[in-house]
Amino acid sequence: MTECNHDCSSCSLDCSQRDLIVKANQYSNIKKVIGVISGKGGVGKSIVTSLLASAMNLKGYRVGILDADVTGPSIPQAFGIDGFLYSDGKNILPLQTEKGIKIVSTNLILEEKGQPVLWRGALITSLVKQFFTDVIWGEIDYLFVDLPPGTGDVPLTVLQSLPLDGVIIVSTPQYLVSMIVEKAVRMAQLMHVNIIGLVENMSYVICDDCGNKVSLFGDGNTEELAEHFNLKVLAKLPLDSDLAKAVDTGTIERCSIEGLENLTDILEKI
Repeated sequence: MTECNHDCSSCSLDCSQRDLIVKANQYSNIKKVIGVISGKGGVGKSIVTSLLASAMNLKGYRVGILDADVTGPSIPQAFGIDGFLYSDGKNILPLQTEKGIKIVSTNLILEEKGQPVLWRGALITSLVKQFFTDVIWGEIDYLFVDLPPGTGDVPLTVLQSLPLDGVIIVSTPQYLVSMIVEKAVRMAQLMHVNIIGLVENMSYVICDDCGNKVSLFGDGNTEELAEHFNLKVLAKLPLDSDLAKAVDTGTIERCSIEGLENLTDILEKI
């Protein structure tokens, strides 16, 4: 059998693998599924996911987060969620934040938070799909999927198997980062997934003395990357020490940060 290269547009095979989209269970009604991805680690995908989920929740939407970063989950910590997911052997119930955001994550099935997940790709991708199909999400307006970095098994599984309405790609101003983020852009295009746009995280800091914006990493080339692929830069977010503290203390849900207004408006129009 010819090995699948995941590019259906150039494939002459007529195989059943063309339709790999999984469905939510009968107890879930998920209206929009938004992936947050990047080719590079450490750019702030989980923070962007958390901020977007909180912003849409504040607007009155019913929101959930599927933490697809199975080996490096951080969503529960950002929201101060502790405990275990309940399963009756068939269905899984998500945990909820203090403001009602529903969350599933591998850190909510481990006995210890620091316990490593030493699984191979097949097990990890199977769990990611289960987090969508076996979880009783209920009524959800926006389900955000926080992906691990790179273009490996989990990102491929999410882009192939989940009914995504679009992805948001996160970058930072450094040239090296944008060069690797380009791989995520090309992956989404090859998989024929709608790219909503780019978010430049850690774009600047605000000086405590004068209030001016300071670009610690220079101007970067996110704009050039976006223009090259005919995409929009949806937001430029600051490097904020208060935001870092909020993640450490599990209070990101209470944070407000400038720059997300345009992005939340775009999500409402999808």
